[in-house]
Amino acid sequence: MTLLLDRRLLLQAASLGLGALAVPGVAQMASARGFTHGVASGEPRQRSVMLWTRYVPGGRIHWQVSRSEDFRRIVAEGDASAEAERDHCVKQVVTGLRPDRWYYYRFRDGRGETSPVGRTRTLPEGATARFNLGIFSCANLAFGFFNAYGHAAARNDLDLLVHLGDYYYEYPHGTYPIVRNAVPGRFHPESEAVHLDDYRLRHAVYRADPDLQRLHARFPMVLMWDDHETANNSWSGGAENHDPAKEGAWDARKAAALRAYREWLPVSDESWESYEIGDLATLIRAETRLTARSRMRTYDEILKGGGDMKAALVRFRDGDWQDPAMTMMGSEQEAWLAGAFRRSTSRGTRWQLLAQQTLMGTLDLPVAAKGWIRPDAPAIVARSVAASAAASEVGLPLNLDAWDGYPAARERLLRSALDAEANLVVLTGDSHNGWAFDLALGGTPAGTEFGGQSVTSPGLESYAPGVAAAEMERAFRARNASLKWVDSSRRGYLTLSLTRERATGEWLSLDTVRMRSTRIAATQRMSVQRGQRRFG
Repeated sequence: MTLLLDRRLLLQAASLGLGALAVPGVAQMASARGFTHGVASGEPRQRSVMLWTRYVPGGRIHWQVSRSEDFRRIVAEGDASAEAERDHCVKQVVTGLRPDRWYYYRFRDGRGETSPVGRTRTLPEGATARFNLGIFSCANLAFGFFNAYGHAAARNDLDLLVHLGDYYYEYPHGTYPIVRNAVPGRFHPESEAVHLDDYRLRHAVYRADPDLQRLHARFPMVLMWDDHETANNSWSGGAENHDPAKEGAWDARKAAALRAYREWLPVSDESWESYEIGDLATLIRAETRLTARSRMRTYDEILKGGGDMKAALVRFRDGDWQDPAMTMMGSEQEAWLAGAFRRSTSRGTRWQLLAQQTLMGTLDLPVAAKGWIRPDAPAIVARSVAASAAASEVGLPLNLDAWDGYPAARERLLRSALDAEANLVVLTGDSHNGWAFDLALGGTPAGTEFGGQSVTSPGLESYAPGVAAAEMERAFRARNASLKWVDSSRRGYLTLSLTRERATGEWLSLDTVRMRSTRIAATQRMSVQRGQRRFG
């Protein structure tokens, strides 16, 4: 039986103690009525867009779309219903709009209460000279303030936002981060997100953050899930952070997570989709986690039982690692993606953007990493680094949970892009750090990858706190020829500016996430010329 969110929030606040009232909005949400979590928009097309709000206690509400912020030029309006069955969330697709236009929108109830005003934009049609995207991933509320969201929300030069996943984290209070590493006043709920009520609560807590609310109100967003929207290192049949004996069937947990995700965000029910940005770019939203991903291997599993470490790694390298049946997307989505590349290039579209979750570039651990671990580091950390270093020595990658763990599937994807003569730009989150990779197939340039850093979640610097970032970055670049740039230590977000001849990424790093600040501490730009399929 589904509990009302308001009662559950009261219970969570009580279980966490008075400190829970410092979670953004929990005190207010516990008795909140009206438009409790602001507004949002997504799924933009040339003539339509999806609007979102949440209204308690529910019932009929009226929506309006206007060309002017004062709503004197209303172009569309109608009624919608906020139902308890959908946790009082409303999603309304508005049609009949004009391409390449900014619009304002709001919701009103029968008593005259009005939601905050949101701003959204339709996609351009036909000849398009320029378009700017803001790109985000990995926002863990307890690790810090969402300063990247706050900075982007104040900008006027972005046309569309893309969230690459880990929009929230499923862990219980005190797990990731542990209590002493959490920012004071920012807490996860005490219980891990496993059931529908848990996932709804997780959305409610995150969506109460003021910077995230402002960001959603200012721009339309295309969103996709990664693993933490369900459980860590998830795949189609389970997850590292799911125990069926204690937490029930994986399919039930997955269904609950996706239901809450589709209630609380302005997203369609399609697991993968594409969006045409005039004739400038096709933005492709992929799904590489829950639909068909094969179970990933781990080095702990490969080396279990002891014995000759090198021999075990070589057997894996020459056997299971190369298995063509290992897939990230599944055959249906792979065929669809190949078709999307072909359709885009046949129309003369200048760029093919693939927005997806995990690093596609090849990344090996530097040999020097053995010396990065302090003598007092936990044994599990030392074992992990030793295993990864040994894997690197026999030609295996650092992270088997990324495309590096599925080399045959990556080859198929890059081959389909080359066969379509695509100008492939891959947009990636998940890793918490900033990366720029050249992607190649058999020595032939196939595309470029812009990996965005996290909003708050810690990256490589947390594994080797005594190592200077510059030293770590030099070692990674020296070990990995296709890696053209890396930031191993800072949080922020990525923008991608498209023109007809060049795609330019800019990584913006905030000075801190431990307190509210929108000061930019560092930036880095990398670009690729159309037709080159490599940085330069």
